[in-house]
Amino acid sequence: MELFLQGASDAFTFGAMIAVLGGILLGYAVGVLPGLSRPAALAIAVPITYSMSPIAAIAFLVGVTKASAAGGATGAILLNTPGEPSSAATCFDGYPLSQKGEATRALKVALYTSVFGDIVATIILIVLAAPLASFALKMGPVEMTCVMIFALTFISALSGASISRGLISGIFGIFLATIGLDPESATPRLTFGMVELFDGIPLMAATVGMLAFTEMLNQAEAFVAKDRNKHIKSEPTTKEKEKRLFWKDIRRILPTTIKSTGIGISAGVIPGLGPTIGAFLSYAIAKQTAREGDQFGKGDIKGVAASEAADNAVLPASLIPLFAIGLPGSVSAAILVAAFMLHGVVPGPLIFVEHPRLIYGIYVSMIIASIFMLIVGRIGLNFFAKIASVPASIIIPFIVLFCTVGAYLEADTAFSVFAMIALGVVGFVMQRFGYSVITFLIGFVVGPLFELSLRQALIVTNHDVTKIIDHPIASFFLLAALISAVAFLKPKKLKWKKSV
Repeated sequence: MELFLQGASDAFTFGAMIAVLGGILLGYAVGVLPGLSRPAALAIAVPITYSMSPIAAIAFLVGVTKASAAGGATGAILLNTPGEPSSAATCFDGYPLSQKGEATRALKVALYTSVFGDIVATIILIVLAAPLASFALKMGPVEMTCVMIFALTFISALSGASISRGLISGIFGIFLATIGLDPESATPRLTFGMVELFDGIPLMAATVGMLAFTEMLNQAEAFVAKDRNKHIKSEPTTKEKEKRLFWKDIRRILPTTIKSTGIGISAGVIPGLGPTIGAFLSYAIAKQTAREGDQFGKGDIKGVAASEAADNAVLPASLIPLFAIGLPGSVSAAILVAAFMLHGVVPGPLIFVEHPRLIYGIYVSMIIASIFMLIVGRIGLNFFAKIASVPASIIIPFIVLFCTVGAYLEADTAFSVFAMIALGVVGFVMQRFGYSVITFLIGFVVGPLFELSLRQALIVTNHDVTKIIDHPIASFFLLAALISAVAFLKPKKLKWKKSV
């Protein structure tokens, strides 16, 4: 208790509080801007903390990361333009809600569920760091491969009416993810002699191109055709019932929020998964377990709650293996290692012995950051919602500009911009023929990690698949993947019988 009080006193100093608030404000700005992701923002922010105290520096960076996760939902809901890849799942229901004139309501759901997931994950970090870290330590390549298979089985859950087209889209995404240098032999694959492709297709270019740029092409087509029903402009939320969240809404989304928070925590604890997979997987599970009356994909607040709660639960959970064993659970956590090292602190088991006061100070700062995130997000919510009333003739050029800047910022090359445009056109064509750009993105995100884990798993098992039985965690996820696939295919089978 004494160490906790000492850490709290450090966290409540004026410098640490200002650092948290500054990080929150910067994080929201980063989150709203398409293309500038959390890792990029952290990489830029780390040098700023050089003259800060260790507690103020980490508090500042935690504020940046937390708020950027919450801010990413703003563009996803209002403009179908996610601030970063992990916010893409929020587009599925957030943007349709905005088009219905319920932008403010969707933003409130995103904010409150983000804060909920963040605080719960922070509490889990404080209370259960050591036990959960020991579980994550058991995750080898065999286990990671089965986790990826489990995640990939949910591609069909987001494919809409045609399972086959959804799977084709996902496989196409995995195929494009293999472009670049072979992870083992460093042999160029499908690069066609282009040096720019050695690192593969930039993730942000793919995300912004497939979602934002494709949407702008659709909106431009609708604008030219004078189809007012498809304009990017949403109807103003003039009715109070469309702006407020009632208790019935809270009761409706609470189970989904709690479940999605657990999924986000799991994605954070298991190194390599990260917020993007956590958000997509959470949304897929929520959609697969939807009840009668739910309208996932057409504007359902449960869809927004699922993705946002999981997305914001990842960072605190990713610090569990970082603090306990020195292994970051996400890219953002890996960048935080540089910040710790910059201030003479080595993350790992010894940090609880050598710097216990700092650890408890960080815990308290994370709670403070969550509170500031709620306050800043709530104050700026009405301002953000007004973006939805901007005419299409004005907003389309600005979004295209943001897409271009966002794609360029990732790699500082014009190639990223060209890749974004090309993938935007591909996404536009895919939608015209009924193929899902969302399942493409899931496959594209999961692809590199799946390939690497699969190769390592084959080496560990000596290419003997039956040895998976010797890995209980891997067997569990493989069985879960099989059960989820059967459970998803069952309604389709019943529907086919009925049609016959």
